Amino acid sequence: MATVTRAHLAEAVYNEVELPRREAAVLVDTLIELIAERLEAGEVVKISSLGAFRVRDKRERMGRNPKTLEAVPIPPRRVVTFRASGVLKAKIDQRMSGNR
Repeated sequence: MATVTRAHLAEAVYNEVELPRREAAVLVDTLIELIAERLEAGEVVKISSLGAFRVRDKRERMGRNPKTLEAVPIPPRRVVTFRASGVLKAKIDQRMSGNR
């Protein structure tokens, strides 16, 4: 399984749109920064045919230290979640059924 990096995304933009490499990298960085800013502001970021990113508040809960088995409180925190669109789910299902 491969990891997609900013460099991979910038290279894909360079190849697809034929922007100069530097401009493609700036475009990808700007897009990622914009998404992060909107999430920090508590907004939902929806990208058509891909899905929606949102920030969710998790409440405090009890965890366990695996070494000592001691109960440890895990403080409340905010996490980013992603929910895939129906279009993306269908594409993944189609590819998975085709690879069997």
